[in-house]
Amino acid sequence: MPADSHPLRAVLETVNPQSCPGELNFHCHTICSDGSLQPADLIQQASSNGLRHLAVTDHHSSAAYLPMQAWLQEQQEKGRPAPTLWTGMEISCILRGCLIHMLALGFEPGHASLAIYNRGDAVVGEALRADSVVKAIHDAGGLAVLAHPARYRLGFRDLIDAAADLGIDGGEAWYDYDMQPQWQWTPIVCEQIDAHLKNLGLLRTCGTDSHGVDLRGR
Repeated sequence: MPADSHPLRAVLETVNPQSCPGELNFHCHTICSDGSLQPADLIQQASSNGLRHLAVTDHHSSAAYLPMQAWLQEQQEKGRPAPTLWTGMEISCILRGCLIHMLALGFEPGHASLAIYNRGDAVVGEALRADSVVKAIHDAGGLAVLAHPARYRLGFRDLIDAAADLGIDGGEAWYDYDMQPQWQWTPIVCEQIDAHLKNLGLLRTCGTDSHGVDLRGR
């Protein structure tokens, strides 16, 4: 599926500073990597919180997706409102000599192109290169998004530009760099990241990067 016709694109084009954590969340974790919530507990909390769309982005694992999708189907069969769940995974890779994280969103579950990244640990060798990761995500029908661009040793503008040269689809614009108990996007830096992504014609995402038991915090 071409990235410009991906169904998630229309959702991401609506992202704004108020989207997270109440409506959209495209970065969170379960016990399938380094989070605290069971997949079933996370999706139940997301539903109770009224989230409309979310993706769980465990590190090098998409194991949470199927049990969450099964829970959602049960809710739908009972006529209960439930959020839309998208596939997700957070993949470590090297860009300009810097270790970064790339979010894979909306890819085909179980696709062979992402199998090497879906084994619980970071890869080594050529597969660790950011261009290899972006290609694998696209081959699996997903969108490639640079996670938290201002958390690395290189400046976010340089990293966004370098990732854009590789064909990424977007970047995580709205993020809590102060890691507060209750999620709140960080002024100035998030606005600058959002503007830079927008100028490049890239999508902007948001996410809590939750590792604890509350989806509204870090």
